[in-house]
Amino acid sequence: MRDPARTHIPRRPPAQVMRLSRLGVLHQSRLSFMRVLTRRMAAEEWTFTRPVFEIDAQGVGHAVYTATGPERSYSLVAFAHDLPADQRSDRVIAEAWDATFCLYDGVPTGADIDRLRANVPLQEAGRISETELSLSRANRSVRLWAHVVDRLARGQQPDPARIDAVGYLMRTTAVYGSGKFGAADREIIADRPEMQVPFQAEMLSVYLTRVFVRDLVQNMAHALGGDRAATLDPSIARRLGIGNSTGLGMAPFIVNHPVLFNNWIMAREEAIARVRSVETATPQEADTFRALLDRSAFSVVRWRSDHPIQTERLGLLRADLVALMAYVAVSDLATDYPWNRLYQWAEANLHEDAQELVASLILEPYPDLVDGLASCMADGDPDAFHIDGAQSVAETRAALAETFDWAFDLDWSAPSNCARAWYVSEEKLEPRLGERFDEPIADYEQPLAPARDAAAAFHALDNYAGDTAIAEFLLAHPQHRQSIRRAQIARIAPYAEIRDNTISADLLPIDMLRAKLSFFGATHFDPRSDRWVRIAMYTGAPYPEDLTPASAEHWIYPEAPP
Repeated sequence: MRDPARTHIPRRPPAQVMRLSRLGVLHQSRLSFMRVLTRRMAAEEWTFTRPVFEIDAQGVGHAVYTATGPERSYSLVAFAHDLPADQRSDRVIAEAWDATFCLYDGVPTGADIDRLRANVPLQEAGRISETELSLSRANRSVRLWAHVVDRLARGQQPDPARIDAVGYLMRTTAVYGSGKFGAADREIIADRPEMQVPFQAEMLSVYLTRVFVRDLVQNMAHALGGDRAATLDPSIARRLGIGNSTGLGMAPFIVNHPVLFNNWIMAREEAIARVRSVETATPQEADTFRALLDRSAFSVVRWRSDHPIQTERLGLLRADLVALMAYVAVSDLATDYPWNRLYQWAEANLHEDAQELVASLILEPYPDLVDGLASCMADGDPDAFHIDGAQSVAETRAALAETFDWAFDLDWSAPSNCARAWYVSEEKLEPRLGERFDEPIADYEQPLAPARDAAAAFHALDNYAGDTAIAEFLLAHPQHRQSIRRAQIARIAPYAEIRDNTISADLLPIDMLRAKLSFFGATHFDPRSDRWVRIAMYTGAPYPEDLTPASAEHWIYPEAPP
């Protein structure tokens, strides 16, 4: 095992990493939360059961799926509904869905299921309790669902091309956790080993949802076709993930959780630095990288989007992959710090999307250097948000300048620099982004413009002596408390702040969405506008009956057919 203490190539600086142009092209990696979960479940030999499956021929009813680890069990309680076509919507304002779910802490009793049946299908309109860890809902991909049911019912397998074109039979439109609608707060489960890494409850919920969706479509096909119905081929089932539609509600998360987001980025940057510091690679390590590069190229070929921004990015990425594979084919990946040389070449010759793909891929041969960093990705510092009132004005100005100096010279009165305003919708209490000069929203603006606010705080400090305690300044100017807090946080969390203007006319919120979703382990990002995106989750992942340490390792990279 290599000693990570020998790392001597530094982490990439925040000024490079924290630009939205780079955050908006991040890729999944060994540290992504879905992969952390499947590795753990396989290594610990979790068991999976389906104690309840009461679904009728129309696909209506409920089911329970229980996952049991070394110390405790978790159960997905799923409700399948007969949803009229005119009520099907991916928007957060929808009030009915094809399926609704919760992740129960333990194994539910009949009374628990009755209570959940009265609340889970209502989603926001219902209430759950601290015995539930997440609340979610999903809609069918209607045409593909009908195709799969029809083919299986007639004793045939679905068309693989149609499977790959969509990638999922159902897509979630929300997976809520961490105290929403009465669910358990994060603190209740944070000290459990299997929940230490962020979003493990939500990732487990989606993993079990994928199993339920496979079983539901199979059940409906058997109900329709009877004895002649076919069983879905496991190789085709593996190609089906769970889709997700994610909009603006998720974008502010990485601004509102600066320490947590810092920990995600810092863990990945530390992993990259460790691998770049590897002096020599074994033939097996080089072969692993080359094999996964080939599989990544195949994945990118299958990646489809009609959105002009993503179409352009995919064109550049595909061209860059051709150049990358040609370079790797003739390169020495064994000696003289091979991964550092490869990354430096990528930085000089490829666009940011391909650079970040390389940064993720070089981590794959090194579980001993990388995987342990996942335990550092949670936010375990409750004191980080406390303002140190004794800090001097001079120290505060230096802290602000260290992170936000790029923003101090911007003309914040220029319409292009403050064109947008974040607010919360009255109907669904969800974040929204409006046009400041076209809509009456300025009075409802949320504090989601850290750069503008930091510049204002910095200039307000001009009138105070350097040795003045910042508490004195804040007593007179409490509106700057958030900026001072963020500046102090950035001193201990250097990757906490996006180094871009989050209210500019040029802002692409989908970059913020992809930054977060890449850490979930999402693939095949497909923007539907500049404000919401569809993704695939667990595509290629082993189902419970196939989950082993080997199958849990590189499932996210599809293998090209012979």
